[in-house]
Amino acid sequence: MDPTMDGTLSGRFLRGLALSPDRPALRADGVDTTYRALHERALVLAGSLRAGLPDRPPAVGVLAGKGPTAYASLLAGLYSGVTVVPLQPAFPAARTRQMIEAAGVGALLADDGALPALAALHEAGVTLPTLFAPGGQPMPALAVDADSALKAPMPARPEDIAYVLFTSGSTGRPKGVPVTHANTAHYFGLLDERYDFGPHDVFSQAFDLNFDCAMFDLFCAWGAGATVVPVPARAYAHLPEFVAEQGMTVWFSTPSAISLVRRTGGLVPGGMPSLRWSFFAGEALGCRDAEDWAAAAPGTTLENLYGPTELTVTIAAHRWSPGRHLHDMVPIGAVHPGHEVLLLDASGAPTTAGEGELCVAGPQSTPGYLDPADDTGRFLDHGGRRFYRTGDRVRYADDGALLYLGRQDAQVQVHGVRVELAEVDAAVRTCAGVEDAVTVAVPVDGTVELAVFHTGEPVPPARLARHLRELLPAAVVPRAYHHLDALPLNSNRKTDRRKLASRATAMRQRPAGAGSTHERRQVSQ
Repeated sequence: MDPTMDGTLSGRFLRGLALSPDRPALRADGVDTTYRALHERALVLAGSLRAGLPDRPPAVGVLAGKGPTAYASLLAGLYSGVTVVPLQPAFPAARTRQMIEAAGVGALLADDGALPALAALHEAGVTLPTLFAPGGQPMPALAVDADSALKAPMPARPEDIAYVLFTSGSTGRPKGVPVTHANTAHYFGLLDERYDFGPHDVFSQAFDLNFDCAMFDLFCAWGAGATVVPVPARAYAHLPEFVAEQGMTVWFSTPSAISLVRRTGGLVPGGMPSLRWSFFAGEALGCRDAEDWAAAAPGTTLENLYGPTELTVTIAAHRWSPGRHLHDMVPIGAVHPGHEVLLLDASGAPTTAGEGELCVAGPQSTPGYLDPADDTGRFLDHGGRRFYRTGDRVRYADDGALLYLGRQDAQVQVHGVRVELAEVDAAVRTCAGVEDAVTVAVPVDGTVELAVFHTGEPVPPARLARHLRELLPAAVVPRAYHHLDALPLNSNRKTDRRKLASRATAMRQRPAGAGSTHERRQVSQ
């Protein structure tokens, strides 16, 4: 392999190509695409992109879902040698336009399912040269020209930006997070040392391409010559069968998927024997969920991963061992080698108390947001190093592992008492019959009340309130309880807390007697 490609994401695919040229790099919708075929298609697309754009743009957007053509578009963006900006076709056009403008996207690569999104973007005033779009698309078309195919992926320097992902911003606009090739080189180098992935592995790909955990799936698999299988939504209703059909050996999703599989009857002991590795990230992982998943996949090694986008996919890992945990939630483990940890107390000052806001400095940290104004309050210079402030509260356990305590912004004040919503969630889950629970804060007359949404059995609200009074200060016992068949999930299969908060507010305003058997409100006395 060309030494200039070493340490780049394109280089990881080339490594898989050398290991498994005629094995499937991708299996989507039942169609296998070999490493050789995906590589050649990406070279054609990347060359066509460069030939059609005499003035090289700073970034290209990849507007793609998880269909068979999405992955060639993503790889082509990387092969073209410019920054890649994954864009979600299901997002509102106005939000996508903000991302395009913030990242300086000068062209789009679109997959076969992107026509509605392209039309919506065009109506929103976006007009960009677009490659590999469906017929009849409204954007100026770039021709796919086989004669323009690149001979090899374009090289990149370690400091060059590999991709930009966007996170929610407190100002109401998304914040762009640039991730460099140096960031990803350090990250995947550590993963190569930690795991034994190989050409015969089959990886799930449950995350949308605009979610950073998708990079773990793709480039762990492709760096090992393994196969990636996008997981369609319908697969969760019969996950053991899907895992068996695909010969899947590596699973990665948010913990919410565990509850979903449990509800559909798929979390049966021994139901997924082919899984060698199981990873969860994006939300706190409960011990009960870890135990049930491990029982369903008895041959698996299960790890809880943690990390904000600003620290390159995941920055900490904890390997699960049944029966060893004294807490309701699985620890997030130890921060990756090569990084320094700093904890801040409630005033924002460094503390050695073993509990506080987690800050991390090291080679996986983004150099800063696309808009430098967004850096304010998120980075801290200390001891000659630049720390990223995660906004997450942690505590060191006795064995040195980090325990996740909740978001700084998830701490609310109810009648003068501060409470972590995650603490209330955990307390509700201990009530007999409750499967999962999410607590939200509802603004009421200048203060807040807490409302709980729970799944499992329709436990009477009075019983829940009585149970919680035994566990929580009286001032923070929730005022409202709503039973749901399932908690809503957003596009990344995380619990949609924003939707639940809106629903709780609307239900509080609903006239008395207007509730249903599945959503009942109880005012605790």
